Order: sequence, then C-alpha cells, then structure tokens
Amino acid sequence: MKNNLKFNKGDCFIKTVQVTNEMILGFADNSGDKNPVHLDESYASNTIFKKRIAHGFLVGSLISAILGNDFPGEGTIYLSQLMKFKAPVFIDDKIDVQVVILSFPKGKQILLETKCINQNGVVVIDGEAIVLPPMGSILIQ
Repeated sequence: MKNNLKFNKGDCFIKTVQVTNEMILGFADNSGDKNPVHLDESYASNTIFKKRIAHGFLVGSLISAILGNDFPGEGTIYLSQLMKFKAPVFIDDKIDVQVVILSFPKGKQILLETKCINQNGVVVIDGEAIVLPPMGSILIQ
C-alpha cells in the first residue's frame, strides 16, 4: 500500500474496460441476477434493447474496482454511491470509467464524480461517490 498520497480537487482517473459475455455470465452467477434480458438472446430480442445487455450493477462495479485498486487506491473505504443508469451497455462495449475529485466535504472524505462512458461517447452511468482515501493521504483543498 502506498503512503502519503496527495489528492487535489479536479484530479481525474480514467480506465477503459471491455464488457465481455464472460463478465455478464459470471456476474449473473455471483449475484444471482438471472434476468433473461442479460442471459437470453431470444428474450432480449423482444425488448426495447433488441439484444442482451450487461447488468447495471456489473458496470457500476467497475467504479468500485477503480476506487479500491487505482484511485484513490488500496485501502479506500466506500461510504456512498449514487448511480443513474442512463443507457444500456452491450456485450463487447468499451467503457471508460471516469472518477474526478469534486471536493472534500468533511474530515478526510472525498466527494467524487463517477461516470461510465461507452465507446460512442454516451454516458451510461452518471453518479457521485463519497469515500475515505487510504490512510496517510493528503487532501489539498
């Protein structure tokens, strides 16, 4: 774990992840969410999406992975997450997961803008998170 990380308002981190069929199947198995819109091509073809879509929380979990592993990083404690699901994510979509520091609302908390944007520039998830950064972090107002 890194010590004495410095964070400033406006700092940004972006990571691109491709959503695969294997991820969707694994998420369905692990979460128990077996909704046929995620798993059954025939069923999904009769929905407004016309094909299978990824679970919203699968895509949302990409935010969690960044917060705990990359930015702010190992040791981060998730306090809250607001997510608005704006558009579907399909198999093989490439998602830019973007995290931006908005402010330091109280104590050592960090308020983050969290967005997931597909390869066409469409925001698929828009949200905000509050986290406690790794111990020893320096927050620069």
